Amino acid sequence: MSNLVIIPTYNERENVEAILRAVFSLPEPFHVLIVDDGSPDGTAGIVRGLQSAFPGQLHLLERHGKLGLGTAYIAGFRWGLERDYAYFFEMDADFSHNPSDLIRLLAKCRNEGADVAVGSRYVRGGQVENWPADRIILSYGASLYTRIMLWMPVADPTAGFICYRREVLQAIDLERIRFVGYAFQIEMKYAAYTLGFKVREVPITFKDREKGQSKMSLKIIREAVLGVLQMHWRSWFRSYRKGA
Repeated sequence: MSNLVIIPTYNERENVEAILRAVFSLPEPFHVLIVDDGSPDGTAGIVRGLQSAFPGQLHLLERHGKLGLGTAYIAGFRWGLERDYAYFFEMDADFSHNPSDLIRLLAKCRNEGADVAVGSRYVRGGQVENWPADRIILSYGASLYTRIMLWMPVADPTAGFICYRREVLQAIDLERIRFVGYAFQIEMKYAAYTLGFKVREVPITFKDREKGQSKMSLKIIREAVLGVLQMHWRSWFRSYRKGA
């Protein structure tokens, strides 16, 4: 199997079954790994109940406690690398990312030469829906700040809807990825870019969640702001390449 979609969850019982059925209904075959951080609302139980309906396609990695977005994705990357998947996808459980856009991200990597395909809100054709103005300003400002500080030509560096070729994740020393919130998304793209991989963007429409609660917090925002400064500083002294 070539395609693994990694979806971290914490209290997503209202969304998880619908998002899984949407992914499995796509014309391209995808496997899904749910990485659940001990959701007290029973998210993992719902996933376990669906595994018999999607044998061999739906996988569950349960962790104890809320350990952070970045560590969830890294756990998913390691799990998938051990099982020889070729393409790895990051996607939210709450339908802020349209599952049908997985096809476009895959095509950008498989057919158009990208090593990393980013579902972007801030390239031509991309947009956001149902976001308050202050959140749009904060998000766009964070993207502009990141581009200026890191000189990375990615319009939406904080985006969380991504396709990685296997070779990218094999080259990056995942032990050197330090951040767990939105800064994780920036750091992974920056690691791939500094190692010479082609990072390309695909315009998407990002929709604010309709069910459940946002995981955004001041702590996550602070980590992203300070994290960019740390990435800029560390880039002078060490590489993200495995074995370097």
